[in-house]
Amino acid sequence: MSVLKIAVAGAGVIGRAHIAVLAQNPSAQLCGIADPTDAARQLAREQGVAWFETLDELLATLRIDGVVLATPNALHVPQALQCIEAGVPVLVEKPIAHTVADAQRLVDATQAHQAKVLIGHHRAHSPIMREAKAVIDAGSLGQLVSVMGSAMFYKPDSYFSEAPWRSKVGGGPVLINLIHEIHSLRMLCGEIVQVQAMTSNAVRGFEVEDTASISFRFASGVLASFLVSDTSASARSWEQTSQENMAYTSYDDEDCYVIAGTMGSLAVPTMRMKTYAKSADRSWFKPYQVSRVVLEREDPLHLQMDHFIRVIEGVDEPLVSAHDGMQNLLVIEAIALAAATQQTVNLDGVG
Repeated sequence: MSVLKIAVAGAGVIGRAHIAVLAQNPSAQLCGIADPTDAARQLAREQGVAWFETLDELLATLRIDGVVLATPNALHVPQALQCIEAGVPVLVEKPIAHTVADAQRLVDATQAHQAKVLIGHHRAHSPIMREAKAVIDAGSLGQLVSVMGSAMFYKPDSYFSEAPWRSKVGGGPVLINLIHEIHSLRMLCGEIVQVQAMTSNAVRGFEVEDTASISFRFASGVLASFLVSDTSASARSWEQTSQENMAYTSYDDEDCYVIAGTMGSLAVPTMRMKTYAKSADRSWFKPYQVSRVVLEREDPLHLQMDHFIRVIEGVDEPLVSAHDGMQNLLVIEAIALAAATQQTVNLDGVG
């Protein structure tokens, strides 16, 4: 089998992560980097690949099998449309777009051209998520009832001084971090149809929130509460519990989701289960059967690249489609509206 040639546009933190993943994949190789910065030019030199200031130049010069778009959010849609026009499969980093309206343009183009477009919600490829969904689908928890979730962590001051836009409208943990959680919740519980939200900037005093509390209603009737904060000295976040990204200190006694049904509950990512026996008289006075789901942790970025390669080859359909990416962004926009208006926001046309 020939090795696929894949280019990366955008050589920031996530772009470099994709480049590192490609370097370890025997089925693909990095063939070019598009990014106007001097740092990107130097990186291309170190990697021994061609460097281009723009994606236009790269597409016009190289014959490639796929592109990873790790550029700023506002460029995702126009650059993905360029790739579709050129007939090149594309992995678009999350979020799919800057706005839902832009996302719809990409969804329409993907459908019209039957294009191969994968959205980079990498947690969808996590073995933890796969096993959690398998537990739910098997009915081990009974009928799903509720979810408690959190993404609580403390971002250092340097995070904001290095990129001041993060402290202004357009930044904040809802837009930057919560979209990961939205996709995870949709994978586990189905479509979100209603949201309520409150936000606070009481700690950092920025234009944008540092903490948000959100309530969700799913089409199935499941209710969820979620707390996100970038100023909470807590380890109850995916990064600090999943042990999938070793850049973060992790704690194996913490969870960031608890999923409960009529027969039991699952804590994620420790995968601890408490369930009633099928013949048991269910009651809060009665003991649970206690168990743990066994899994092998793997880096979802590596698994995502393996999947992208199979999408390019026509073996797989995208696990996270352009439509999925738009649905995640639709929920984020609804949360922002709910917080601003202090009204319950219904999501029309989901699914």
